[in-house]
Formats: sequence, C-alpha cells, structure tokens
Amino acid sequence: MNNRPAPLSRLSLCLLLPLLSCADGKSGDTAATTDSGAVDSGATGATGLNPDYFLSAGLAAAITTEPCTLSGGTETTCYRVTIAGAPADHDAGPFCPRSIDDGADVAGIWIDGGEVYDVSGAFITGLADFYGDENWQLYDPQTGEVRVTDTQAACEAAARPDVDPAYQNYCVECDISYVDGGISATYLIPVTPIPLSSEAGIGPMDIIGVALNGVAFDPPAPTDAILSAYTIAAFDDCGGHVNLAVGYHYHGATGCSEQIAQDDGHAPLIGYAMDGYAMHAMQNGDGAEPDDLDGCRGHSDSARGYHYHVASAGENMFIGCFHGEQGGEVR
Repeated sequence: MNNRPAPLSRLSLCLLLPLLSCADGKSGDTAATTDSGAVDSGATGATGLNPDYFLSAGLAAAITTEPCTLSGGTETTCYRVTIAGAPADHDAGPFCPRSIDDGADVAGIWIDGGEVYDVSGAFITGLADFYGDENWQLYDPQTGEVRVTDTQAACEAAARPDVDPAYQNYCVECDISYVDGGISATYLIPVTPIPLSSEAGIGPMDIIGVALNGVAFDPPAPTDAILSAYTIAAFDDCGGHVNLAVGYHYHGATGCSEQIAQDDGHAPLIGYAMDGYAMHAMQNGDGAEPDDLDGCRGHSDSARGYHYHVASAGENMFIGCFHGEQGGEVR
C-alpha cells in the first residue's frame, strides 16, 4: 500500500458472517446480585455481569438466569440477555459520502493497518493512491457522485463475501431500516466466569460479547474480502455497520456506546464478553493503556478481578482470545 494519507483522529467520537450458536434453554428467574449490585463470581476473582448496567432501551426483554452448558462442557447458570439489536444511545450511520465534496461530518470511518480513517469525499478520491492500485474508482469523475449501495437490493448484492460484480467499486452501506430497525438476538453468558486452562482462540463466527447499549461486539470484519472486490464497507463513527443477516453490530470501539465510569480512574466498563468477563475501554482515565495485558488483552486487579481492555478501533478487533468458557447464542 503506497502513499497513504495520515490517519484522522476519531477515536474519541461518539459483515457478513452468521453468529455462532452454542447454547439453548428457557428463561428462568432474575439474577440475584450482591449489595453493591455486582455478581460475586467467587474463586475466579472476577466481578461478573451486572444486569443493571444495561440500558433498558437496548434490551428486548428483561435479563434473567437459567441453566446452561458452556463451550468447555461446564454446566452452570447463565444470564439470558436479549438485545434489541439497535444502539440505544446513538443513531446508526451515516456511513458513505454521496459526493467527493462531502466532509467527514456526513460520513463514517474505515479501519486499516491499525488506523482509523474518515470516509470523506477526499478519502474516496484518494483510494487508488492509498492502496497503490489504479483500479480503485468509487466515484463518477464527471459528476463527483460517489457510488453507494443506497437501496436494499444493492445492499443484498454487495454486502456479502461474493460481491456481485455489478457492485465492485462501490461504497457499501445497508440502512438499519432494511432490518426493521434492528435484529433482536439472545445470548447466554455465564453468571460466574469459568477460566480455561489455556485460552481459546476467536473464530470468524464467534460473537465476542455485548455492549451495554444492546449491540453485539462482532469478530474482525473480513477486510481482505471486502477490499478484493474494490469495495469499502464503511462503518459509522461508532465502529458499527449493518448487514442483513445479523443487523447492526460493532467491529471497533470508538467511545460512542454506554460506559460505566470507575471510581479509581480505571478504564470505563463498556460491555461483557461471552465468557462473562467484563470488557473495558482501552485506556484508563489518564489516557494510558495498561502495560500488563495478556494475549487476550486481559489482566486482573483487586477491584475488578480478571477483565479485558478492548483494542483500538483501527485494529479491527476487541480482544485477542477468550480467557474463559463461553456461552453462546440462543437460536
């Protein structure tokens, strides 16, 4: 890749694969919590999921508990979390610019090589230089109009691994209205995190976790497949986009979604992974990333026990692996 523009700093602003089905069951009783509101996960040394931290508008049903079997075979109790599938605290979009004259304020972002870039009109015109390939041409040079998948039919043809050739050299976006405002999904997450003897890798069909605003954290976007079709599947400024199979979902954390501040200046809580461990923002209150993270991007402290810190949005990931046994999607 040649002559890349400098990345634009958007990290402070507020795709195609089905999700893994690992568990099933019926709803049970609402979970009990400690006096502090947090579930005590005992010997794991971790503070488990707190149902009260989720925005009610991001849930399609009250969080309950039920028996479940985790990925490692452990029979335990899980929270049943049913998300609405639409962000409760921000709009979905915008994604693609309509003109090469459009600025960053009317478009979203793209992630590549560990950096975040504004998908402005200038970015669209510079793609051939950005990727060192003269075949990039996402706009009409006569009118300056950007080629955008602005209908549901175009979305269906382009937002898939085998992009319809007619939609190569398009900025791909799907409106949340195409999925009736959001696709609800139900996940089982262990009340008490169960650590693994060795960490579990993350597959392309594994859901990572859920944000406190009712949006799923997805595995890395298949950017190589997207770029090979000369398409940009733009994210909004919050690191999310829509496909017709799973609806709106995040591929990066940019600071948009609901956060729970920590009294000691630790990075805020933003959600929970499928193994029940808390997911915190990348940086602590002083702007520094913890320097003792393991390969899963987790560490322990006396206040929270084991927990994760998500990666920067440009890294196209949240965590590096699972520290514990995972629950799964209820289908």
